[in-house]
Amino acid sequence: MEKTWLKHYDSRVSAEIDPDRYSSIIDIFEQSVEKYSDCTAYINMGHKMSFATLDTLSAQFAAYLQHSGLERGDAVAIMMPNLLQYPVAMFGVLRAGMVVVNVNPLYTSRELKHQLNDSNAKAIIIVENFAATLEKVIKDTPIQHTLLTSLGDMFPAPKRWVVNAVVKHIKKLVPAFTLAGAGSFMSAVKEGRTLTYKKPQLTGESLAFLQYTGGTTGISKGAMLTHRNMIANLEQVSGILETVITPGEDLVVTALPLYHIFALLANCLLFLKYGCPNLLITNPRDMPGFVKELKKYPFAILPGVNTLFNGLLNTPGFSELDFTKFKFGLGGGMAVQRPVAEKWHKVTGTVLLEGYGLTECSPVVAVNPPQIDAYTGAIGLPVPSTDIRLLNDDGIEVPEGEPGEMWVKGPQVMKGYFNRPNETSEILKDDWLATGDIARVDKNGYFYIVDRKKDMILVSGFNVFPNEIEEVAAMHDGIAEAAAIGIPHEASGEAVKLFVVKKDASLTAEQVIAHCRNNLTGYKVPKLVVFKDELPKTNVGKILRRELRD
Repeated sequence: MEKTWLKHYDSRVSAEIDPDRYSSIIDIFEQSVEKYSDCTAYINMGHKMSFATLDTLSAQFAAYLQHSGLERGDAVAIMMPNLLQYPVAMFGVLRAGMVVVNVNPLYTSRELKHQLNDSNAKAIIIVENFAATLEKVIKDTPIQHTLLTSLGDMFPAPKRWVVNAVVKHIKKLVPAFTLAGAGSFMSAVKEGRTLTYKKPQLTGESLAFLQYTGGTTGISKGAMLTHRNMIANLEQVSGILETVITPGEDLVVTALPLYHIFALLANCLLFLKYGCPNLLITNPRDMPGFVKELKKYPFAILPGVNTLFNGLLNTPGFSELDFTKFKFGLGGGMAVQRPVAEKWHKVTGTVLLEGYGLTECSPVVAVNPPQIDAYTGAIGLPVPSTDIRLLNDDGIEVPEGEPGEMWVKGPQVMKGYFNRPNETSEILKDDWLATGDIARVDKNGYFYIVDRKKDMILVSGFNVFPNEIEEVAAMHDGIAEAAAIGIPHEASGEAVKLFVVKKDASLTAEQVIAHCRNNLTGYKVPKLVVFKDELPKTNVGKILRRELRD
């Protein structure tokens, strides 16, 4: 695609980036921790960790791993929420020349077993709250080393003792488990003091992450993300956002889990590069506690998903926060709904920037420039060095304004799915990645997601996209959340079924349908409305339409 869209970005943004500017993520890490050594890197539950401390502890852990019998290139799983231990473990694994396998702590034993076996993980660092899940399957996995940690282990005494005691004995959040031969993560870090760390010789093509995806649409697959993939995406995103980031100062709120690709890139790596502090929120589902934590800090940037922003807007106290330092919210992972974006603008005085990405693209493909002054519904412009084309079912490029499947090409596109050549060949063709998303592009080069290809509802030959139905539903004052799916219908082939979470207890199905009828063409109006207490979601808050269909 011709780079005519550049005029919409700040004049300092280049059309191309150099994905080989650094040989590995380790190079970026070393430069940042030296340059910003005295600055705060992470804050969690009131405790701060400097970049100098992060450097020291991750090097010690890397040394431990290098002397543990593991080899360069071995996969090491990390299963924990947002804690100070996470960046120490993650950067330690990378600095040891090994591959990070991020694991969702809420996985069932079946899901965990699949991921550990599929990735051939040789070691796992796990918070003891989830150790009972590991116990059920560890004998049937390649795991050779297990390192346990407790939630408060990175805090100084007596805070460490208090947090761990409350979690274990008062809140009883640690189910009983037995893991023979398991060691302590903190002891491993401490042991690393006496060992020699040797920086590994890595190239851009060395594997950095096995990031699992596709669990909601089929068997979970490991996207092979190289150091070059991640560096490229870091350069692409920073090239756009660095025009509004103040290095060493801007505090970024990390409520999305760092084990998710969005937060991993947009929070962890991006703000490491600029020496900015990350406020780690361990349990963002506790919205009142989340808002209470936000009240303590002059936050500048908040990446999130639509459900997170919506939740904050509906939490008492959020609208009273001090937004004088706040620059922007960055939405991804799922579509940002117009009613949420408009309310966000009204409450915070800032635009909710929407972007688009997927795990297979490390993840960012497009983003709105921070210079925009209002929500438009666009996912933005392609990041530098990225080409996008929209194809119909016959593989022919569609005209401007027409919907087509989005295909992406750029240095951030994954190497492939780990040990899955058939699945890789289905999605990667001549370096172009088929996203499975339906999009359109306007005359200025801005892209708009119409919907997921597989979520499209076909009513009497007309395409109906769930996002549109959900956005209209969200406009009703009595609706907190909504999700639309297609159901079989004798006359029209399919019909729209809408699941609704009420904000107003007196809301009726008839009122919802009447509201939709006022805002949608007849064939798009839901035939059936079902009220639920909550909608099924992924760990980052993306609504699981498949579970609703099932």
